[in-house]
Amino acid sequence: MSYKFLPLLFLSLLAYKPTTKAVKTPAIINDSVKVIEQNKLIAENKTTNFEIVSKAFFYSLDKSTYSLPSLESFTKAFEGYEQLKKLGRVKNEILTIIDFSLSSTQERMWVIDMTTQRVLLQSLVSHGMNSGTEFAKSFSNESNSFKSSLGFYLTGETYKGKHGLSLKLDGQEYGINHKARERAVVVHGAEYVNKSLIKTQGYIGRSQGCPAVPMNMTKKLIDLIKNQSVLYIHHPSRIYMNKSSLTS
Repeated sequence: MSYKFLPLLFLSLLAYKPTTKAVKTPAIINDSVKVIEQNKLIAENKTTNFEIVSKAFFYSLDKSTYSLPSLESFTKAFEGYEQLKKLGRVKNEILTIIDFSLSSTQERMWVIDMTTQRVLLQSLVSHGMNSGTEFAKSFSNESNSFKSSLGFYLTGETYKGKHGLSLKLDGQEYGINHKARERAVVVHGAEYVNKSLIKTQGYIGRSQGCPAVPMNMTKKLIDLIKNQSVLYIHHPSRIYMNKSSLTS
């Protein structure tokens, strides 16, 4: 996949001169401190370059129809997406971001086509009933917790269940969301995800842990993201950030 902003980015990076270059492991023990310092600077340069790429991608997104997610949530999602793609797990180059740092009264789900760099859809989405009321504040990977799980998922196969057309999810982070199938955490439509409830009670309805969406949005959403696309549920939780191996 090639990103349309990369030619300009490449030109800008040509002007960048790293402060260090890769070195071979020295034979002399006294030089080990220098090597450690140089490797640290190289790692910092790689981080800086990744931040440049992710920011360039973010600011080049077509936002003519919808708003954009926060830069923070996008950067985290982009990092994990790229890692999963390198591992060969991504077949459908769509990135879905759900930002649970936002109120459930806001359209806090974004679906982004990573090849055209366009936001395809934005929607309300529920969190688990035991995760919070208007805001999601508590998360779990345990069965019967009725809480949402953070982190990265790959979308699986569709099926028709008690909520109609639904989409299975496979959690990609052990100890964080790997029990998604066991817990039956899926994407589905729900009557309780609607704007009228916001007017009457101040928040949308909540699920048993599933990212549920409005009924009139279900088919369009599932058709876009099914078949191994990436779905990322974001929250600035220190517990999650410390455990995650897909985002820093």
